[in-house]
Amino acid sequence: MRQLLLITLLSLAVSSPAFAKKQFIDHNRLMDHGDGHLMDMDGGMVMGQNINTLPGGCDQIEAVEEITVHAGHKYAEKFPGRMFAFDIQEYQFEPCTKLTVHFVNDDNIRHQWMMHGLPKYLYPKGMFHLEVTGPGKISGTLIFPPNDKTYLVHCDISQHMEKGMKGQLKIGDGSGDLPSIPGVTANVIQDDYSGSIPEELIKPLSKAAKAKASEAQANNSGFSWVMVIGILAGVLLAPVLIRRFKGMSAGEIISAIVEMLSQGIASLIKIVSGLIAKYGSKKAIELPDK
Repeated sequence: MRQLLLITLLSLAVSSPAFAKKQFIDHNRLMDHGDGHLMDMDGGMVMGQNINTLPGGCDQIEAVEEITVHAGHKYAEKFPGRMFAFDIQEYQFEPCTKLTVHFVNDDNIRHQWMMHGLPKYLYPKGMFHLEVTGPGKISGTLIFPPNDKTYLVHCDISQHMEKGMKGQLKIGDGSGDLPSIPGVTANVIQDDYSGSIPEELIKPLSKAAKAKASEAQANNSGFSWVMVIGILAGVLLAPVLIRRFKGMSAGEIISAIVEMLSQGIASLIKIVSGLIAKYGSKKAIELPDK
């Protein structure tokens, strides 16, 4: 009994971390790999960090701002058909603003807050990128260029942006609105929950279905040439087989069938060999006398 209790307690001790709630991590001790790339070994990463280098066209930092952005499944509940979202879908700042983003991932999976289209001479690959495996928090800083422009902010994990995790960030007056930003702009492809199939899809499907049905009907027709040949062979051979196997036991019938098949195969091989010998061999060429 004591051994059983000890084994049970040991099993619970080993398995308890798997059932424990994942600890929230503040990723504030990152290793600097150069070129604005910082990361740690716990799933936190910053790319494109820029704390003090002014973009071309900025004489000075015009403003210093900080924002906290949350990411998670629960923020998509207000957007039907979406799975993930940021808690903020639209941002606006003055040109040459120094912005620090505190990115909080409330899910137990990996999320990103990423911008593209920044000047490549200052931001490697034109990108500013925050990434954290949740639940956790990570922070990064960048300085915006002076141009009025609208940037896409999104999570680049597969299907996260398509499922709703995106927004737009305007510098100055921006360069217009981006499509399909949840709660901000209309979707390019509207969701349809009516359960009906669009009319333009019904006709091609109907034609394909009819063609497939016709093909299946032809393939599954009651008669075919193979069936006709089989019936004729059965009618012609039945009397012969009845006389051949009359009075035999089941074992003798099987032995006789095997012997007949062997003889048939041997005869076929003999015929093929004869044809090869007759038409495939080359006649000897007589050499002229010296």
